[in-house]
Amino acid sequence: MGRRQGEGAQVTELLPELHRDPRHDPVLREEVIAALAILPGERHVDATFGAGGYTRAMLAAGAEVVACDRDPDAIAEGQALVAESDGKLTLIHGRFGEIDRLLAERGIEAVDGITFDIGVSSMQLDRDARGFSFQKDGPLDMRMAQEGESAADWLNRADESEIADVLFHYGDERQSRRVARAIVAARPLSRTAELATVIRKALRHPPGAPKDPSTKSFQAIRIHINNELDELVAGLAAAERILRPGGRLAVVSFHSTEDRIVKNFLRERSGGDAAGSRHRPAPTPLARAATFETPARKVRPGKEEEARNPRARSATLRSAVRTAAPAWPDNRMKEAMSC
Repeated sequence: MGRRQGEGAQVTELLPELHRDPRHDPVLREEVIAALAILPGERHVDATFGAGGYTRAMLAAGAEVVACDRDPDAIAEGQALVAESDGKLTLIHGRFGEIDRLLAERGIEAVDGITFDIGVSSMQLDRDARGFSFQKDGPLDMRMAQEGESAADWLNRADESEIADVLFHYGDERQSRRVARAIVAARPLSRTAELATVIRKALRHPPGAPKDPSTKSFQAIRIHINNELDELVAGLAAAERILRPGGRLAVVSFHSTEDRIVKNFLRERSGGDAAGSRHRPAPTPLARAATFETPARKVRPGKEEEARNPRARSATLRSAVRTAAPAWPDNRMKEAMSC
């Protein structure tokens, strides 16, 4: 696949010509396109459309793109790009964990590349009405699909131990029990500012001090409300099923547990041994043919990108090329990657 890597490097020369609108400038854009090694006319999937940043870059590189998002706002606002694409972009409303089924319903059985940008989008973070951030006060919502149980619903009904477990496992919050106790004592909660104040007081955070301690808990609650880790596991398995031999997978994650899931999946599927963690145990070795070639080395943002976009600081890109081996059964995937 060395030829494709070279071609991908040439494709990235086109990308600086794209205007850097902050709404459409995704993290590690050039590096993702290089990993995808797009050839004109190939069909690629942007499994997490968001504001359309990766999709725009894929289209500029000559791909036909199928993009997916569970957020109805993203689908509605993406219609302008569909109109601009001259028939080369299809938008699908749905979860990326079901991307193989969503594509099959449209007669697409295999694709040349698939990209995941895991976590909350800048579009969601920047809108206080969506309740993802404590930077501005808003309703305590956090639902990507805008349906089901909200963050306020869960925090106001869950018991202290359940809340503490979520904060610890998904937010790496060492004082999760103290924070959970404070949340339960302050109920009912309905606003992001209320929750942030409760967390800061519980952790004795002085006003104006750096590194707001609310960050970890907000992240953990968001991951739980949207079932993001299970969705990631399902999405990786779906990508394995729909990538044709030689197809490329690129995953950008922003959280250590998410990155560990991706790393272990690619290590296992390429014939290596996936390491365990306190979140997820090491899988039992499985004697099956490797479905991915040895993964590329992980990629992190450079200083210039971090200065331009502080949200890039925690990003990690992992990528690999699909082999011709049949996909592994779903139950073996869940056994290897589940808690």
